[in-house]
Amino acid sequence: MNNAPVAPIEDQTVEGFTPCKHPKFEVYKDKAGEFRFRLKATNGQIIATGEGYKAMAGCKRGIESIKKNVVDAKIIVEAPKEEKSE
Repeated sequence: MNNAPVAPIEDQTVEGFTPCKHPKFEVYKDKAGEFRFRLKATNGQIIATGEGYKAMAGCKRGIESIKKNVVDAKIIVEAPKEEKSE
């Protein structure tokens, strides 16, 4: 997440958008027509995703919040959940 504060925003909702290099935030519309974003690392892996937003402005505010707050964020690694057998 070190690169999140400087990652550009690639708006995939615009026809003929110009792809950005990784790391980057990709903004797209989901099947429900809501705006979403995903943060891709330098290696192209998705490392974060956002909720659905009705308006592009809300989606961009979500990205800006991540860019601002990730610098001081604590990283918590959770153990995988075990499957219950019946």
